[in-house]
Amino acid sequence: MKSVPLSSFLLSLAATLISGASCAAEFKSVGAYPAILYAAPSGRAPKRFIAPSGMPLEVVLNAGGWSRVRDAAGDLTWVDARALVGKRTVVTRSTGIRIHAAAEDNAAIVFGAERGVLLDMLEGAPSGWVKVRHRDGASGFARAADVWGD
Repeated sequence: MKSVPLSSFLLSLAATLISGASCAAEFKSVGAYPAILYAAPSGRAPKRFIAPSGMPLEVVLNAGGWSRVRDAAGDLTWVDARALVGKRTVVTRSTGIRIHAAAEDNAAIVFGAERGVLLDMLEGAPSGWVKVRHRDGASGFARAADVWGD
């Protein structure tokens, strides 16, 4: 019987865990300071991106103090897990997003947002809506399909 290197086994196990259909998405945000996103779980690995404070990231795997994360563009990178906080944020997916006073299409519009606007996520709401707050303090409900990070 041919032996399999431990690193290959661990990579295979990680891929299996990541692809599991029953796993719920875990979202976190970059903390108070920008975070460096790396190609591998090491500060010596090539740097891929500097994530600004508040940026939402989907955590797909935690390993040895590092988190494998997915950003809104779908790119997978690694970040020091200490750089992430539990505060939830979302980013708008397209131009002309309308934030409503209630979780209904016919509710009054509180404000509009262009693509890439960072919003604090206050809570999930029924029927595919998310309660959000802009940094200026205005809050309301966005369609979950219009934001990423929920």
